[in-house]
Amino acid sequence: MPLSEHEQKLLEQLEKQLNEDDPKFASSMGSVSGRSWSTRHLVIGVLATLAGVLLLLTGVWTQIILVGVVGFVVMGAGVYYATMRSTGVGKGRSAGKQGKPRSSFMSNLEQRWDERHRGES
Repeated sequence: MPLSEHEQKLLEQLEKQLNEDDPKFASSMGSVSGRSWSTRHLVIGVLATLAGVLLLLTGVWTQIILVGVVGFVVMGAGVYYATMRSTGVGKGRSAGKQGKPRSSFMSNLEQRWDERHRGES
């Protein structure tokens, strides 16, 4: 359910007031401009975690401790890699996104909502 114009204005005023009153807290609550969640990291991390679990179970089943320990380490590394945030700078970024300023999660949702309604009208 979209916000009414009055509610949007109130929200903008609250955000502005928060930025003025406590900019450090406001910046910590906002998205980090240079870092974002990466789907690639998540997929690779989950796959590595599953491989680690399989190695761990194989080590238990065959009673080879070294295989179980390696599986546990691979599983831990997979979880760590999946929860890492990418910097968004470098080879992975397309040329179209480099000049575009990063937007917050809510403004991204608002843009998508507006695009849907423009397409339907």
